[in-house]
Amino acid sequence: MDSLQLLIDGFGAALTPVNLLYALVGVTLGTLVGVLPGIGPAMTVALLLPITFTVPPASAFIMFAGIYYGGMYGGSTTSILLNTPGESSSMITALEGNKMARRGRAAQALATAAIGSFVAGTIATALLVVAAPAVVAFAIAFGPEDYFALAILAFTAVSAVLSRSLVRGLASLGLGLVIGLIGIDQQTGQARLTMGVPQLLDGIDVVIVAVGLFALGEALYVASRLRHSTPEVVPVGRAWMGRSDWARSWKPWLRGTALGFPFGALPGGGAEIPTFLSYAAEKRLARGTAREEYGKGAIEGVAGPEAANNASAAGTLVPLLTLGLPTSATAAILLAAFQQYGLQPGPQLFDHNPALVWGMIASLFIGNTMLLVLNLPLAPLWARVLRIPRPYLYAGIVVFAALGVYALNGTVVDLVVLYVLGLLGFAMRRFGLPVAPAVIGMILGPMAEIQLRRALAIGAGDVTVLVKSPVAVVLLLLALGALLTPLVRRLAVRRELAPTVIHEED
Repeated sequence: MDSLQLLIDGFGAALTPVNLLYALVGVTLGTLVGVLPGIGPAMTVALLLPITFTVPPASAFIMFAGIYYGGMYGGSTTSILLNTPGESSSMITALEGNKMARRGRAAQALATAAIGSFVAGTIATALLVVAAPAVVAFAIAFGPEDYFALAILAFTAVSAVLSRSLVRGLASLGLGLVIGLIGIDQQTGQARLTMGVPQLLDGIDVVIVAVGLFALGEALYVASRLRHSTPEVVPVGRAWMGRSDWARSWKPWLRGTALGFPFGALPGGGAEIPTFLSYAAEKRLARGTAREEYGKGAIEGVAGPEAANNASAAGTLVPLLTLGLPTSATAAILLAAFQQYGLQPGPQLFDHNPALVWGMIASLFIGNTMLLVLNLPLAPLWARVLRIPRPYLYAGIVVFAALGVYALNGTVVDLVVLYVLGLLGFAMRRFGLPVAPAVIGMILGPMAEIQLRRALAIGAGDVTVLVKSPVAVVLLLLALGALLTPLVRRLAVRRELAPTVIHEED
């Protein structure tokens, strides 16, 4: 009851005209920058940090929260329309969303992403109010062996589910793991794979990897085929979802929310794992028409991952606000903003600054509603981006990608790395290697390495420490199942075809 009363007080603070204006500015900026490849909510919040000198804390964090959610919405737009995610967490949306757009269902894909984001964001924010203590206790109980098992599950799931060939999926994963090794070893202090370039000592930023492999790789691949194929005119489609679309979307929205929120609250969980797991779950649960459409533009493959993505955004705020523990790049910058005001997130923040915390949480409900109102009418307008001539469109993508990457550190080395990764992304598309496993390997590889070392250090080198936790055992068994399922399915298909072949020979 105390939490409910504090939330009501938070709405009283967030619904003032000034704070509503800041919320509107935040969600609008977040959506706009989320659309641009490589410029996500983390960079936008970082660029706007200087306003903390002149804006009251409550108003600043309400705007930052709007930018955070708006960036999640905007990232799905380029994923669906251009197959170029603005954020790494929007990668999965590109798999089915872009196929839907190419079939003339861009508006439906954008609509299910917007509504799913609203549903997931609203439910997850309510869970943030009600279930934060329990989720935080669960996160604290995770040991290093559990985090390592979680990473293994993510690796096997993404390699097995997102690739037509398990071998190609694992090969792509290996490339990502190698990219993740670049930089200084955090435990020994030794430089790895830096080739003597000082700018690579800190590793390669995930934004550069995601933009290079996805956006630039896609642009180069399309450019290589422009003269070999006639330009296609993609119809925009209706601006609203039909009854069938609603029937196929509402369950993935709820399942994606259930996956996204707890993973977002886990340190190191992030939004990437639940979006991949949501896609895998929806693909396995698909029946009839939905099963036939997977790989060609299934609406479930957009609805579930987008819900998981936005639910994880709310989940990320649980450890940030209650423990002062950032679990994403944007959360880390929000932590810096708190410290700019001399505030330290944690249990004492709820006691000493309840108006600020609960006003920020209340603004998430308001920002979600604003984003829905903004994005649904704009769905047909965004879909018309597909009618821009492809040479101009992808030239613009390359320019914005380069600007976004250069803005990270202001070094030419980042641009060189971007172009090298773009060529790698082009080669992967050319030879049929999936891109998503490489990005996941780069993101989670360092975390998996650190947690493996910690677990082995705790167990004094005993490998069995990795299976002493019940949670780790369950996760490793799920990973084994994800790895073996494609092989078992292939054997089953061969057995079904064997009698037919024998009969034809007779």
